[in-house]
Amino acid sequence: MLLRTVLRTSAGLRTLPFLVGFVLVALADDLTAWVTPAYGLSAAGHASLALPFACAACAAAGAWEGGRLHRGRVFDRSPVRSPLSITAPVLLPVAVTGGLGMAAALGTTALAGGTMTGAVAPGVLAVWVGLLLANTLVGSIVGRVLAPVVAVPLALVSSFVLNAYPASFDAYWLRHLVGGGLSDCCAVDQVLDQKAVSSSLAFSGAVCAAAVLLIRYRGAPAALAGALAVTAAGVALAAQPAQGLGPEPVLDRPATALVCDHGRPRVCLWPELGGTRAGPVRDEARRVVTTLAGHGVPVPATLTMAARPGPGEAKLGIPTTARVQDVAPGVVGGLLPRAPDCARSGAPYPAGAAAGPVTAWLTAKATPDSPAPDRTAPERTASNGTTADTRGRFGAQDAALAEQVLRLPREAQLDWYLATTEALRHCDTPAPALPPGGAR
Repeated sequence: MLLRTVLRTSAGLRTLPFLVGFVLVALADDLTAWVTPAYGLSAAGHASLALPFACAACAAAGAWEGGRLHRGRVFDRSPVRSPLSITAPVLLPVAVTGGLGMAAALGTTALAGGTMTGAVAPGVLAVWVGLLLANTLVGSIVGRVLAPVVAVPLALVSSFVLNAYPASFDAYWLRHLVGGGLSDCCAVDQVLDQKAVSSSLAFSGAVCAAAVLLIRYRGAPAALAGALAVTAAGVALAAQPAQGLGPEPVLDRPATALVCDHGRPRVCLWPELGGTRAGPVRDEARRVVTTLAGHGVPVPATLTMAARPGPGEAKLGIPTTARVQDVAPGVVGGLLPRAPDCARSGAPYPAGAAAGPVTAWLTAKATPDSPAPDRTAPERTASNGTTADTRGRFGAQDAALAEQVLRLPREAQLDWYLATTEALRHCDTPAPALPPGGAR
């Protein structure tokens, strides 16, 4: 068939404007809502939100094309070419249509993230290609065995359900067969777990192989049995790497990608936080650490944006679009201990309520206009009895308790801080009571 004939008659290309329009209009807000700025892998991952819709469009258009070949009795006329050779050029524009729809989604997320660097993630693109081909081929088979009035809507709805709904199942491995977890990838300190990629490719590859058998041998009983066996083997093979994955197929990003300087403390930033922002962020981070150290707070030797800081390091929790005013909260948050595993599993955590007052106290200490420390006298407060650092930035109870602590002598404040942060590391240790000198 001539190329211009394929382009003129393809159901896929006629579907393209509707698919692209749907992605750009109906899905734009959802696609861009959680993209990590300047991180290309995040743009690619969140673009996968449009994948079930692109797969459904491919399945429906493939069903129409398969039915058209069947109704025209193309394979009953003793053609020189095999059924597969005849079907492939007819279905290729359908798969390309799905690819262009995903390209529109990727362009939308990349523009929202402000970068195309890294957005073309090979693993994510491979999952897209495999699933688009699988849905196109299966749709064409449905179109051959059912009337168009049934085949097209059935392929459309079934494809969307099978590609979209596994993401809501408690059995996490099912979602990874159809790339259901890719839309949660990735924060700047995360990378895609390649187990999710291999799982999806094994599944889509098996489905494609089964569909090729049915197309090549025109649904012969032996071909049907072989297709069922290949599909079952593909699901079993795909389930192996997916079994150990959680709902989000991500790993900690290697710390080797960090860009570190040699100051004191050392500040390690992801390359996405480069350019003109990196210098002010590093300077402000050192100022905050120096200020806290001057108040007697133990400070780390390294501030890092890594997902899991190592010994002697503290988390610098700032976004890739960080401004100078975002640095102090990022440093303060990294000085607080992580909640213990028992608390994250739902066990009672009596010290948890102290995290707010400790954060407010550290923020007050890190603020440039915080009063100078005095070893004997309580810290000064504003005329209305509150510090400039805690007003309006924390809950009323947290701010009030932090302000009471700020009235204590320096040694008493540090004792309270150290005892409270130690209690935050355990589920069975309540937060220490405020010393009498801090009462109103």
